[in-house]
Amino acid sequence: MDRKKELKQIYRETPIEGGVFQIKNNENGKLFIGSTRNFKTLNGLKFSLEGGTASPMNKELQEDWSHYGASAFSIDILETLKKKDDPYFNEKEALLELENKWLEQLQPFEERGYNKKRNR
Repeated sequence: MDRKKELKQIYRETPIEGGVFQIKNNENGKLFIGSTRNFKTLNGLKFSLEGGTASPMNKELQEDWSHYGASAFSIDILETLKKKDDPYFNEKEALLELENKWLEQLQPFEERGYNKKRNR
């Protein structure tokens, strides 16, 4: 098997993991907290920010990314969702709960971050 085929096979066999992540502006300390069902999508998010097309997601984050540049930001996984072998397990709801936990803990709102407070 050639190296390219081998890498594709490894990629396909890698389990899909999701959870909560943060994007941190290392220049001003502001945070964006988000969640995803698949951490592999973070590469696409970074690509969108670099291309200036992620603004519908968060206009202020996009403006700062464009102003400071990609090197001023770090993207980190805060917690991986532990999936349950339960027929009633709702991955979407579990992700939202996990994200809300981190939003509550880090409070990335207004001058501290890019998230908007949600009405509960």
